[in-house]
Amino acid sequence: METPYQNHIDKADFDHVYEPSEDSFLLIDALEKDLEYVKAKNPTFCLEVGSGSGVIIGAFGMAFPYTICMSTDINFKACIMTKQTASFNKVILDSVNMDLASLFIDKKFDVIIFNPPYVVTATEECRVNDISDSWAGGVKGREVTDRLLHMIPKKLADHGVLYLLLIEDNIPVEVIQIMSMYGFKSETVLRRRVRNEQQLVLKFYK
Repeated sequence: METPYQNHIDKADFDHVYEPSEDSFLLIDALEKDLEYVKAKNPTFCLEVGSGSGVIIGAFGMAFPYTICMSTDINFKACIMTKQTASFNKVILDSVNMDLASLFIDKKFDVIIFNPPYVVTATEECRVNDISDSWAGGVKGREVTDRLLHMIPKKLADHGVLYLLLIEDNIPVEVIQIMSMYGFKSETVLRRRVRNEQQLVLKFYK
């Protein structure tokens, strides 16, 4: 998978929108590693939740030009940047200013991608309406992630797949247990140590 062109982004814009980092590129690498699996699903709809700069959904859209790509972000400036990234890379995409995936109809998406705010912080550091919303994850670094997990059974198509990035501090085994209660199997697609963090991408499917 190609990494999208990003030279259209002014460096100052990253004062307000999460700048692509090692976690972003790990997710792209995980999707590339699982490319044949995704191709076999012939996805019609793909959603990235919390798209930030749009580099991940942009890479997906470039690899799957016939898939209808959508993204959400609670940060309106991130929605604009995602749309620009898609446009510069000739990806057709709708970017929606929305909390997670709350307003979409059920059972719509064949692929959902989420690189959540995963840093362990105090609860009050979440949802303060600034750039910290892109990384502050609250207790266990999972307060936002867990909210999405409970939406997935409704928003993911029956044959769909979720790709989720976590760090070890998020206690991935608990995430696997939550999804197992909803009938999902899981696999670790890719794992990488970045400085003092062990990052991993899990996929969930039935």
